[in-house]
Amino acid sequence: MYSLFAFYISALALLAPMLACVGVGAYWGKRALPFSANFLALLVTSVSTPALVFHTLVTTELDNAVLLELGGATLLILLVCGLASAAALWLLRLPVRALLQTTMFPNAGNLGLPLAYLAFGDAGFSGAIVFFAVCAFVQNTIGVRLLPNAGVKGAWKSPVMIASVLAVVLRGFNSGLPQWVLDSAELLGSLTVPLMLISLGYALAFIPASGLRAGSVVAALRLVLGAASAWAVTSVMGLSASMQGLFILQMTMPCAVMSYMYATRYTDKGEVSAGAVLVSTVAFLALSPLIMALVGAPIPGLQR
Repeated sequence: MYSLFAFYISALALLAPMLACVGVGAYWGKRALPFSANFLALLVTSVSTPALVFHTLVTTELDNAVLLELGGATLLILLVCGLASAAALWLLRLPVRALLQTTMFPNAGNLGLPLAYLAFGDAGFSGAIVFFAVCAFVQNTIGVRLLPNAGVKGAWKSPVMIASVLAVVLRGFNSGLPQWVLDSAELLGSLTVPLMLISLGYALAFIPASGLRAGSVVAALRLVLGAASAWAVTSVMGLSASMQGLFILQMTMPCAVMSYMYATRYTDKGEVSAGAVLVSTVAFLALSPLIMALVGAPIPGLQR
């Protein structure tokens, strides 16, 4: 009992900054203070996220061969999860293109990274960085073009696509960058998570009951199909138990807040996506000790 209580305290400590940002947004909405969801969505998707992805890819210290193996596994897992999510949404008669992002992509950044470190230490954290970078790249390039009103015209002009390709080229040629460039990218990238969470909190202040009902279905698909996809791909690839556990943990993360940002910008399902983010986050927190145990991660305070 003490070990579970200790884990929940640790998890709440990790979630506290996220909950604080969401709380600010919710308070802003309840007070009807000036707010532009479209402006924030455009800023996050066009400026801060590309900077975050660029800085992460350029500065990671992982060997390129390891990056390739982990990146390939991440791509396969996302592909399987995407196909399974599309099929499930179609069977449930939910809009596939509008909700595929919300169902497919996990919160691999502000929640996945710290929990990977808590569960698997430095090695797990490095692997989680690769997972996050690949998820961010796919979601902000291929994934966004699947949304109903995003279209495919000019996809090569995507800010995240440009930032990702530039980072890969720089790594390939082992080219250094002035420190001010890296510092600028880091600073702009640091805006991403707080702005996303504040915007989410604002949306939650107005979400109707229907958004929560549909969002609960999407949240369940995100957690179940994510874990199943990671288990299936890593089993076929024959990855080590620790790497398999890491990928399962990452794919069991709640719905990505970025999915809500895109749903708000390109579809009329922003309320459903916001409900899915809320429900999946609460469900993950409640189930986290069981999930951590299933992937072989030690629960704080538990002597094994």
